[in-house]
Amino acid sequence: MKSSFRFLSVVVTAFAVLLGASEARAQSKIAVVDTQRAIMETEDGLRAQASLKKIFDNKQRELDKKQEDLQKEREDIEKQRDVLSKAALAKRVDKWQREMMALQGVFVDYNKELQKKQGELTQPIVQKIMGAIRRLATQEGLDLVVDKQAAPYVRSDLDVTDRIITLYNQGAGDEGGKAPTDKGGKAPVDKKAPASGSPSTLSMPQTAPPAMVGPKN
Repeated sequence: MKSSFRFLSVVVTAFAVLLGASEARAQSKIAVVDTQRAIMETEDGLRAQASLKKIFDNKQRELDKKQEDLQKEREDIEKQRDVLSKAALAKRVDKWQREMMALQGVFVDYNKELQKKQGELTQPIVQKIMGAIRRLATQEGLDLVVDKQAAPYVRSDLDVTDRIITLYNQGAGDEGGKAPTDKGGKAPVDKKAPASGSPSTLSMPQTAPPAMVGPKN
């Protein structure tokens, strides 16, 4: 009997602890923010995306032009394959391959440049977003703000992403960092700019090398 009473006492105590924890959670105020979307859909985020896309498109055009030139060179080598000596063909193929390797190196350098530029443009925005989140948390008495990407399930009424974007655009996060602007001040915001993220990786140059076949000496 005593052992049963002790067991019941432990169960009741455990239930009381769980009930207290549940009540504490019920009293806590929690909000959720889609940080990535907030960064991209602010006015500064839209401007940053437009700048990155312009750089991206220019770099991609350069790569495409260089690859097009190499493709034409490859086709010319193929046409000349039957009239070139083995030595002359090998020389042209070797030169083509070195140029292709150089182009692939340019591709790597361009992507590094884009990543660096992306960091330069978005880091100040991230800092200001954090400032806006702290401002909202203080105003609303929030105990916890969770990134939406880290939560497997989010109740829609807990999502304050749109409010964070509005606060940011109103300057609520200015103490968190200074977002980049053009020399003449803030550039016009392109409301049609994509909000899904920065431009994707540049396309890797890929062209099959010329065949090493030539006339017999």
